[in-house]
Amino acid sequence: MSNKNNFHFVGVCGTAMGSVAAAMKAKGYKVTGSDKNVYPPMSTFLESQGVEISSGYKAEHIPVDTDVIVIGNAISRGNPEAEEALNRKLLYCSLPEILKDIFLRGKRNLVVSGTHGKTTTSSMLAWILESAGKNPSHMIGGIPSNLGKGARFTDSEFTVLEGDEYDTAFFDKRSKFLHYLPEVVIMNNIEFDHADIYNNIDEIKLTFERLLKVVPQNGVAFINGDCPNCRDVAEDSPAPVKRVGLGEMNDIIIEDISYDGDLSSFTLTGERYTVPMSGEFNVRNAAMAVCAALFSGLTTDEIRAGIIDFSGIARRQELKGEARGVKVIDDFAHHPTAIDLAIDALRQRYPSDNLWVLFEPRSNTTRRKVFQVPLANALSRADKAIVAGVPDPEKVDENDRLDPSQLVSDIKAHGTDAWSIDQVEDIVSHVASRAEPGDVVAVLSNGGFGGIHQKLLDALNK
Repeated sequence: MSNKNNFHFVGVCGTAMGSVAAAMKAKGYKVTGSDKNVYPPMSTFLESQGVEISSGYKAEHIPVDTDVIVIGNAISRGNPEAEEALNRKLLYCSLPEILKDIFLRGKRNLVVSGTHGKTTTSSMLAWILESAGKNPSHMIGGIPSNLGKGARFTDSEFTVLEGDEYDTAFFDKRSKFLHYLPEVVIMNNIEFDHADIYNNIDEIKLTFERLLKVVPQNGVAFINGDCPNCRDVAEDSPAPVKRVGLGEMNDIIIEDISYDGDLSSFTLTGERYTVPMSGEFNVRNAAMAVCAALFSGLTTDEIRAGIIDFSGIARRQELKGEARGVKVIDDFAHHPTAIDLAIDALRQRYPSDNLWVLFEPRSNTTRRKVFQVPLANALSRADKAIVAGVPDPEKVDENDRLDPSQLVSDIKAHGTDAWSIDQVEDIVSHVASRAEPGDVVAVLSNGGFGGIHQKLLDALNK
């Protein structure tokens, strides 16, 4: 597709779509786009880059001279522009295909995959390379504080990609990461997730097996050797595999872990590293980033300097503010294990404080009852738990839908105070009237949760 000149992006205001559209414009392509949600900051960013945007989806938004239609992952059949592309038999493709053909071919692509820790590990790896002067391209699902944005494309030989196992587009049900031409794959862990597109863990393991099949022999896959599912999918890998973890069966063993407030230190292949984050899972994330950076040719001193200077990612254990002695923490949670890991880190960071967890079951997985019991087990580890209503409940069949009231009953059965409260305003009122100085309130969601963080801080200040 590099011989084409005119591209139209359907769903251009998505973070990844917008970043790629702007990068293509900078390369000299003619780029247009459309989206139903055209608003800042993405709309103003695209306009500043010279990308012409149309609001809403209409067949006439596709310029007559368009060579390629790039159709975003959020676009479904019935979208007027997708239907126009099909009816006119235009050349269309997915975002991962554009990435592969225009930005990734011939590069050293470092792909971070797994159910948990992708954003943190890829952000850490990109920053280590950046701090060492490698000027890497990156495309990451969150916003790394050091880098300031989730995606950028440079002339560097290195590209760091958060490798998502979610499907590519309505016309391509392969996982996105299969398009990324990886030289290095990091496989943090594998659990059942994305219950809207996968039926069971075996289907998820199959797509990770396929990922390892596209790693070249001069590349490497660093897998979590303590995770049985990772070991299973790597058993017949045609590419070199290095197991990384705490157990003695690993090729690269994480040793001598110690914690000091927000700092976590560990030893890897005889070298000591310190990361300014809490929790064993962040030590594992950091160890994977170190392994990939070493394979990329960085020195241990370069890696040490980068990792200690890593300042995290928005929405990962992020302190949003403190009011009346109550700390409000934002964390991204899309799965029971993610909740478990978040609580572990918070307990370590604030060992003597009373912990509230406010949970919004927004992800396609947590909206379903498949994790009803594991969610109760995870949330019961808080001192007090509140479960919000399921967003857009009509999108999930009633028989498959999570039951917040039952979830709260199950949490209470563990001996934890818990409430089912549907509306954000009512949750804010409930917490603000009961929280005491020294309490920590953790807001866990993979969405905006109705701006609950600031509303809670405002209510506490009153």
